[in-house]
Amino acid sequence: MGIVGAGGRALSLIQSFAANPEIEVVAISDVDANCLPKGIAVAEERQGKHPRAESDFRRLIDDPSIDALVVGTPDHWHAIPTILACLADKDVYVEKPDGHNIVEGMRMVAAMRKNKRIVQMGVQHRSTTRLQSAIAFAKTGKLGRCLVAKAWESSKQGPIGRPPDGSPPTGVDYEMWMGPAPKRPFNVNRFHGNWRWFYDYGAGDLGNDGVHRLDMALAVMDAACVAQGEPPLGLPTTIFASGGKWYFDDAQEFPDTMQVNYQYDGPSPKLLTYEMRIWAPYPHLSEREGAAVFGDQGYIVVGNKSWTAYGNGGEVLATDQGGSSEVPHVQNFIDCIKSRQKPHCDLETVGHPVSLLCHAGNISARVGRVLKLDSLTETFVDDGEANALRTRPEYRKPWLLPEVT
Repeated sequence: MGIVGAGGRALSLIQSFAANPEIEVVAISDVDANCLPKGIAVAEERQGKHPRAESDFRRLIDDPSIDALVVGTPDHWHAIPTILACLADKDVYVEKPDGHNIVEGMRMVAAMRKNKRIVQMGVQHRSTTRLQSAIAFAKTGKLGRCLVAKAWESSKQGPIGRPPDGSPPTGVDYEMWMGPAPKRPFNVNRFHGNWRWFYDYGAGDLGNDGVHRLDMALAVMDAACVAQGEPPLGLPTTIFASGGKWYFDDAQEFPDTMQVNYQYDGPSPKLLTYEMRIWAPYPHLSEREGAAVFGDQGYIVVGNKSWTAYGNGGEVLATDQGGSSEVPHVQNFIDCIKSRQKPHCDLETVGHPVSLLCHAGNISARVGRVLKLDSLTETFVDDGEANALRTRPEYRKPWLLPEVT
């Protein structure tokens, strides 16, 4: 394995991969030399072997001894390493959402298909026994006919302020950190941790935490559809987001208050909603972050540590508990590298579609209107302004988005 990134989520992935006896982490790359020593030390402690440190992820892709790449970078650095790795016949574990924008995700899927690679997106809840048992319960049909699902964030976060621009820390290749994004002065808010709140690099909290909750809702709703002999949801027909940056007076660009409606037309219409209240100091339906699916015989609420299904009289039909560790998700990826079967969060069938929901919700919020989605082309019908936001206006050289032919 080669791992791109040594801090934040990447450090957790280093811990999980290096502790697995079936693989060896042979190299770790990061543009921040200050993060590399910790990542190297953690890997060596867990696997007993010292991986080499690199400043450029391309050296990992060029290394023929590396079978798979782990991409634990900020969102704006998900697509290019994943695409290049797939084109170099390496399998990939990439953090969520799949890319910085819709077109990046489509290009990642194209590269995966072209070289028949295994790509697991890091929505780790999919591989937990907790979510798997919730899916199994929904397949029993005891919820009845399900028409509505919802996902939410109701977990208070703090403001990030408006610090002035400054100079990059010593040891940081800031030019490469910006990568394909526009060139901007260094600001601590646009760097480690807080980058996700800015259009250049992230997808706001909808793409950060919301992608997990939407995936929970989709997984359980699809299982309930199977129980009724209905097709899975697929992609929505219309998307409408309302809300804005109403609570925090700081430099964040994405909404802190938001509701998104995803409508699925067809023979069995469905509605999926997402609610964001990242200023709320209390839970919703007993969960600060969660998902629920509502049927005509009962409903189920899924949180990060448990789920409970209720009947039409409020009685508990079933419940289960479990954590949100990424270890089973890592193992599922490793197993699928060997078997060549689709992993639990296969990029093409699971990871990219749920990422598209996040990007489309953010786009609807930015343009302020209902969007109609063409599911075959993943474009918005008769809406040039919205379609322009499906990708970057420009990819900063030399970090152009690779073509896949």
